Amino acid sequence: MLSKIKIKTARHKKLRNLLIFVAVIIFISSILFIPAINVLSIKNRKKLSERFYSAKGYNCGFIISYTHSVNKGRVHDYYRLAKKNQMELYQTQFVSYGAGIPESEETFGAVFSIKDDGYFISNLNRMIPLLTMAIGTIADHSIVFGQKLGGDAEELFFTDYFAPQTSVNLEMMRVSLAEYIFHKIY
Repeated sequence: MLSKIKIKTARHKKLRNLLIFVAVIIFISSILFIPAINVLSIKNRKKLSERFYSAKGYNCGFIISYTHSVNKGRVHDYYRLAKKNQMELYQTQFVSYGAGIPESEETFGAVFSIKDDGYFISNLNRMIPLLTMAIGTIADHSIVFGQKLGGDAEELFFTDYFAPQTSVNLEMMRVSLAEYIFHKIY
């Protein structure tokens, strides 16, 4: 009788240990694989394995810069998080006018100003759920995470991560911890 109790107790311990092990595996898996981290996602539209994530881009916004094809000056478009994981283009900065440079009159409420470092159009309030762009060979597209150019802001050039003429999507989204660790850019 005593040996039967010991066998049952041993079985219960094995079962309990197995259940604890399974619970730990489920817990770790949920931490690693359930989308819980908000990021700015930058993905190659054709090769989804080429993708990068930035939590700072999601939390602090970002600036896309490029060389304008007509006036050859740098243009800086300022984006930040808006409602429902959309991006808001709220300001653009440029050094001179040329074809394709927006006019403040095109957007109700937009404000044009001139500062030491160029022309600005602010209060654009353009909501963008998905930004698609082609990495230019002459445009020299770059991104800065945060809302300031120069100083200690690190400018990352898209051609360091994607081949020229690659079509990429930028969007705000949630990813798992595992995915973020393997594809974190900044």
